[in-house]
Order: sequence, then structure tokens, then C-alpha cells
Amino acid sequence: MADKHSSGICSVPRFILCSILLGAGLVLYSQTLAFAWDEGFHLLAAKLVSIGRKPYLDFVHAQAPLNAYWNASLMRLFGEKWRPIHAIDALLTTAAVCVAGAFVRSRFQRVRVGIAGDVVDLDDVDLDGVDLDGGRIAGWGTASVVAVFILAGLNIDIVLFGPIAQAYPFALLMIVSGFYVTVASVERDRTLFAGLAGLLSGAGAESTLLVAPVIPVLLIWLLVYSSSDKKLARAGAFVAGVIGAFIPLLLLFAQSPRQVLFGVLQYHMFYRRSDWDGATPHDLELLTSWIRSPQTILLAILAITGLWFVARKSGWERERQAEFYLAGWIGLVLTMYLCTPHPTFVQYFLLPVPFFAILGAMGLFGMAHQFTNGEGEWRRIRTWPVTAVGIVMCMSLAREIYEERDHFSWPRMEKVAQKVNEVTRNGAPVYLDEMTYFLSGRIPPPGNEYESSHKLSLPAAFAEAVHIIPQAEYDRRIAAGEFDTIETCESEDWSQERDLDKLYRKHAEIEECSVFWDRAPRN
Repeated sequence: MADKHSSGICSVPRFILCSILLGAGLVLYSQTLAFAWDEGFHLLAAKLVSIGRKPYLDFVHAQAPLNAYWNASLMRLFGEKWRPIHAIDALLTTAAVCVAGAFVRSRFQRVRVGIAGDVVDLDDVDLDGVDLDGGRIAGWGTASVVAVFILAGLNIDIVLFGPIAQAYPFALLMIVSGFYVTVASVERDRTLFAGLAGLLSGAGAESTLLVAPVIPVLLIWLLVYSSSDKKLARAGAFVAGVIGAFIPLLLLFAQSPRQVLFGVLQYHMFYRRSDWDGATPHDLELLTSWIRSPQTILLAILAITGLWFVARKSGWERERQAEFYLAGWIGLVLTMYLCTPHPTFVQYFLLPVPFFAILGAMGLFGMAHQFTNGEGEWRRIRTWPVTAVGIVMCMSLAREIYEERDHFSWPRMEKVAQKVNEVTRNGAPVYLDEMTYFLSGRIPPPGNEYESSHKLSLPAAFAEAVHIIPQAEYDRRIAAGEFDTIETCESEDWSQERDLDKLYRKHAEIEECSVFWDRAPRN
């Protein structure tokens, strides 16, 4: 009799090895090339929170608040630096992929299949002797888990935007964990798990509303698949968990409903595309870019095949099939929802990836399952499907990283901040980009905490209430010589429109950014 754990279930050492390799790669990337312009806003907001300021109430914050508080707590532990936050976010992203892999591993450990009309647990039998609709499942516990790590962990969007200081890594871990705990609540008949699932999914939504649709999907699934005498209790526990996760936002809302509503909802509903005439073409181009993405096409094909396999070929009981359907529903609903923000961005679409990777692993399993002879014998195909997928994922990722190699990075931006500090006295008024405020250790003047807010034109009283100062007012202050130093990474046209070469006697170009200092005498 063969060792059942080596033949059918991914061993703990192998699982740990996959986790270490993925974590090491993401941490390395996080410390070298990982960078996104919007990180500056998130890190600056966290810095302001760490010194006692409140989002919405003290400065405009066009996001849900939890990620700012999370990053602020990390700053209190490790200092106001981007490297520790990047490293931890890389580990959060790794953990999210690990949870998805652990889910698949547990299904191979506990899935029940029919043998001669009976239903048995795979834990109780020799896997080399178990037929699954005519084919043996030996070795596919490990192969399927590795497939999850490859499909999710090597995904371009996961790698590029998982190890950064925005809300994606935290939210990703929360919703994948919420999914797993929701399934466990029904499987193990634990109402307490439903409350934990609500807390986790709620925490994800409070870090970014981009994952908010996960909450109703999980709640509906709980109501459908919980036993009739537990439905209301589980739903109540789940909702209580969600409310618990939203306590920080509710406390802020109680203090100033007007400011919180603007930052969380109104800004995104009415002002996201302000001063961006190309927002609609941008969205159309992005939403059709999957045609040129081998990774996206491969993941879609495998996920669809996985659903087909679970529904038609697995022979699994209804409850076990429903768990994979839940992963599919979350991935589908998230994808459709992420197409609706205007404008939308490619990094948003990393959020459904682990759920599609779960189905994709089953798709590989299903494809391989078709390569059996009439007597139900596996051909030697456990390795090559996963290897082939891994090659495609690696080549696509390597090409993307190579193309991004000369783009901005935090080490390059540190040179800009160093120049600002070199030419500017402590405490002097400065006009900087968000990441330069953060890196230079300087506090922005009121209203300059969120650069994108300058493009908004609001009634004066309302703008003042939500801490927004339009760009025209800042241009007036620039012309009046209120700032000792100005730094910008905008195009040269931005500087020329404001006559910065005439207003300042000294100017330096650092890493494609401009620094102006030493104000010229005013006539």
C-alpha cells in the first residue's frame, strides 16, 4: 500500500517550500522595483495618522480608512520608512496565496468520492487505489497546490501590486481568509466561524471598498448552505462580524458624517474623473487588454475548465462542489464590479486572482483527468501540465518586470527627497509630491495631503469643509512666493506654465523630477 500522504496530499514540507519561495521572491521585489505613484498618498496618510491626525476630519482621505491605520501601526513599530511596510505587504500577499493553496490542499485531504457505490474519506484509503470517475488521483494533491501558487503567486498584477503600501495586500488576505473561514463554518458546523468570516471580509472592505461585493456573496452562500436551524444564527454572526470590522469608520462617521461620506463615497461617485478627458478611452483600452495577456487567457481557460470538472466530472457531493462554486462566484462578481469604477485600473483586477487560481488548479486536474486509458490508469502526466503553466506564467512575468525596469522606484525617489532636504531648511514651507513629503520627513501644508484633490472645483464652503484646496489657489501661492522649495515629477509643461524658472534661481533635475529652490527677489 502506498503512502497516502505522499501520493495524494501535498505534504507540509512541500507546502512550506512553496510558501518560502514565493515569499522570498515577493520580498525581494518589494525592496527593489515595487512602486506605485498612489503609494505616496497612502504612506503620507498613514504618517499623518501616526502623528495623531484623523482621516476625513483633519485631511481629505478618498479611501476607506483601515489601510491608513494599518500602515500607521507599522510605522509606529518600524519607523516612518517604506521598506518595512513593503516587506510586510509582500508577506501578506504571500499569505493570501498560501490560504488559497491551503484550501485546495484541504479539499484533496477531505474530498469524498464514490467507490463501488459507497462514499469514503480519502484520509481512510490508499489513494493509489482510488478511482475518480475512471482515473486515479495519485500525486495531484501536490500538483494542484503547486498550480495555485503558480497561477496566483506568479500573476503579474499580484507581483507588481501585491508588495506595495496600498490596500491590495491587506484586503487580499482578508477576503481569501474570509472565503476559507466561511466554508469552514458550514463544513464544521461552527457559527463562531461565520462571525470571524464577517470580521475578515468586513476588514477587507474597510481597507478598500473594491472588495465590498465579497460580503454579500459570502452571506448569501452561508444562508443557502447552512442547515435550516442554523441559517439565522450564522447570518447574524456574520453581519455582527462585518459591523465589528467597520467600527473605526463608524466612529469617524459619528464625528463628521459630511466629511466621511465625501471621502468614502461622493469622491468616487462624482469626482474621480475630474480633469481627465481620456478616462473613457482609458477604460475601454484596459478592459480589452486581456486579449494581449497570455496569463489572463490561460487563467480564464483553466478556471472555466475547473468549473466544468467540478460540476460534471468530479463526482463530488453537492456540498463540496458548492465550495468551488463559491470561489467562482467571488471571482466573477469581483471582476464585474471592478469594471464599473470610472476610471478603473489594471491593479484592481489582482483581487479576484486567488479565487480563479483555485478553480484553475481544478482545471489542470480536470484536463489531466481526460488523459486516462480505458482501464482508468493515469498516464505519466502529473508534472508536465503544471510545468507548462509555470513556464507561461514565468515568461510573461519576466517580460513585464523587464519592461518596468527603468520606471520609477522608491530608491530613485529617495534621491529626489534627499535633494529637497539638502537645499531646504528645516521647517520651511515646501510644495512637494506626496511621496516626497513622506520621504523627506516633512508635513504638507493643510490641503496639500492629496495631490489629486487639487483638480476638483467645489463650492468654497464645501471645499473648505472637506479640506480641499484647488490647484488655482496653489498656483496663486506659488506665484506669490510662499514656498521655499517646489518639487514635482509632472511633465516639463507643468513647470513652464507656472514660470518656475523665473520664480526660482536654482533648479535641478533628479530622476526625471524637478526641484526648484532659492526664490528670486520679487520686483
